[in-house]
Amino acid sequence: MNQDKMHLINKIFNNETIRTIWNSEEEKYFISIVDLVGILSGSDRPRKYWSDLKRKLIQEGNEVSEKIGQLKLKSQDGKYRMTDVCDIEEMFRIIESIPSKNAEPVKQWLAKLGSERIDEIFDPSIAAQRSIDLYRTKGYDEVWISKRIHGIQERKGLTDVWKEGGITEGKEYAILTNEIYKTWSGMTAKEYKEYKGLRKESLRDNMDSLEVSLTDISEEVTKRLSLKTKPKGLKENINVARRGGQVAKNTRDDIEKLLGESIVTNQNRLNYNYIDDKEKIETK
Repeated sequence: MNQDKMHLINKIFNNETIRTIWNSEEEKYFISIVDLVGILSGSDRPRKYWSDLKRKLIQEGNEVSEKIGQLKLKSQDGKYRMTDVCDIEEMFRIIESIPSKNAEPVKQWLAKLGSERIDEIFDPSIAAQRSIDLYRTKGYDEVWISKRIHGIQERKGLTDVWKEGGITEGKEYAILTNEIYKTWSGMTAKEYKEYKGLRKESLRDNMDSLEVSLTDISEEVTKRLSLKTKPKGLKENINVARRGGQVAKNTRDDIEKLLGESIVTNQNRLNYNYIDDKEKIETK
């Protein structure tokens, strides 16, 4: 599985956290099998229970075993381990192999999880509310959430304007975004993420309110300048992007002069540390 296309969305079943992963490419939820197996079996050694069950399924030639993937997920002890995952459909099949009083409640929980995406197609506000609720559970305050949701909408407006100016390739959008960031923060988006200790995580989700505001200002000015001057092609759009970034840079300078400290910080909202030494990453 390509983990770059996924992000973790913790779900709760009867006060138990189920590590649930959203695959944006396949538009599917993938679930940590051992988490649900622990609930279903009631075993105090769910990994061992699942290992034995998987071996049995393989011996029986069960197709479920062929459709199990692995992702590196954070365990309760804080370490990252390769963990078996499957989609909702396959999880239903695994449930049938485990005698459990929790089987029916878990099936209902999975059915609700699967229906979320269907419901969102008919009522997109559900997806928006889910995003807001997720930010709340992560501890973001209401002011920050409001700015972030507004920024997502405004970012879409900027990319639409760029598209009208002849920007069509993904790498060109990245170039223009980097020009904005470099101008006001002194770093490209990638360098900014590295400075904050991020990898796959969203940069903006790890900014404080002032960093978010400056990013929004730079992109809003870029958008309005683009609408007014109608640049064509990458070169002209780069010039406008730099001008938009400069407005935010001037604002940053004024604020930092008043505060006597840098607005751009290496602080993030991660509650874990990456382990670069591969030998420290345990596998099953």
